[in-house]
Amino acid sequence: MKALNSIIMAGQEVLPIIEGGKGVAVSNGMTSGAFAAAGAVGTFSGVNADSFDSSGLVIPQVYRGRTRHDRHEELVKYAIDGGITQARIAHETRGNRGRLHINILWEMGGAERVLEGVLDKCRGLIHGVTCGAGMPYRLAEIAAHYGIHYYPIISSGRAFRALWKRAYHKFSDLLGGVVYEDPWLAGGHNGLSNSEDPRKPEDPYPRVVALRQVMNEAGLHNTPIIMAGGVWWLSEWEYWLDNPEIGPVAFQFGTRPLLTQESPILSEWKKRLVTLKPGDVRLQRFSPTGFYSSAVHNGFLENLEHRSERQIPFTPEPVGAHETALNIGARKKEVYVTAADKFRAQTWMEQGFTETMKTPDATFIFVAPEEAEDIRADQIACMGCLSACAFSNWSQNEEGSTGRKADPRSFCIQKTLQNIAHDGSIHNELMFAGHNAYRFSQDPWYKNGFVPSVKQLVERIATGW
Repeated sequence: MKALNSIIMAGQEVLPIIEGGKGVAVSNGMTSGAFAAAGAVGTFSGVNADSFDSSGLVIPQVYRGRTRHDRHEELVKYAIDGGITQARIAHETRGNRGRLHINILWEMGGAERVLEGVLDKCRGLIHGVTCGAGMPYRLAEIAAHYGIHYYPIISSGRAFRALWKRAYHKFSDLLGGVVYEDPWLAGGHNGLSNSEDPRKPEDPYPRVVALRQVMNEAGLHNTPIIMAGGVWWLSEWEYWLDNPEIGPVAFQFGTRPLLTQESPILSEWKKRLVTLKPGDVRLQRFSPTGFYSSAVHNGFLENLEHRSERQIPFTPEPVGAHETALNIGARKKEVYVTAADKFRAQTWMEQGFTETMKTPDATFIFVAPEEAEDIRADQIACMGCLSACAFSNWSQNEEGSTGRKADPRSFCIQKTLQNIAHDGSIHNELMFAGHNAYRFSQDPWYKNGFVPSVKQLVERIATGW
């Protein structure tokens, strides 16, 4: 493989290897500090990061506020405290080597407040901020206020052009790089647009070349592009190195760092990674964010699939083919459905799915009573972890609501990600992963249960294998 030349990131020479900033409590101070200590770029998550009590135990993020607004304020405080904690751990761990970034999701609740709250207390500890999940127009302005570099996460040249023209051209000197996160390969939430087919993956090379052309037009010839999603062995990406069509390039690794000694994920999660097969990670669109996301297909996703399959449209009065009366709920309210859908509904109810729940799309889903109770409890307990949530109808706007009915086909993302990060079942919680995760079982480096340290992983990646 060609020599892997160093690159300048946030004013320092580092390996072109970057840790992907995985959400709630997964990329933390220990992992990011270790990446930086290995001469690379570490990224800790600023999304509800963990903080600790005087005994070193994780402080549970329990919400006691009576209103969603009150609970949202608690969430923002937890996030700021956790971000500061993880930044300090990362700084102490890196030994003055590499660079440290904080990762923020623009669509998370209180994103700007959390980022500013962490940066206020961590001057000199954090060198850059990466941000995706939306169009983070104010990212550059915030980064400039603190004198650090910023790294927007986008999935197309068109998205970057919009960001550049609206805001980033004013702060070009602190644009440290542009992260191209491939919407068909990366783990977590993906930036598929309405014009792109989730079932038809596109080659990232021409998309990144198009991004470079947009950047060159803006005079950003020397600003690195960071390829994220689907990167396993750098030898497979050798033709991207020293390639004038791509320009300066670095590579982000989100999935491989999960299986390291420093990784805080549960041991059961690590064991599951080495058993994955091609196709076990799938794109799904149940997320309350409205984005597609890539996750391991398990009992959690199966339940959401079945929940949506037990769904029929209805009308309050007879209209067209909806001429068959159906009595629903404890009060036996009469609605109208097609004859075929009434038969389906009766079959589901006979199977124990006796509770009906309205969706925003004039349909009912049929669930078991205990599941309906859990859904309602989660919706009531909403703490505003997203700027706008389809599951609970929370919004940060003045009305505090999206104006739409809460969607029971979705789920509380804060709850499931906190659970799997700490003590939940990997079979019954959302388990994000990139689509290349099956390669753990095929890569001979991991045979016989070998789990590397982050230092060993970075050294291995640098060899190309």
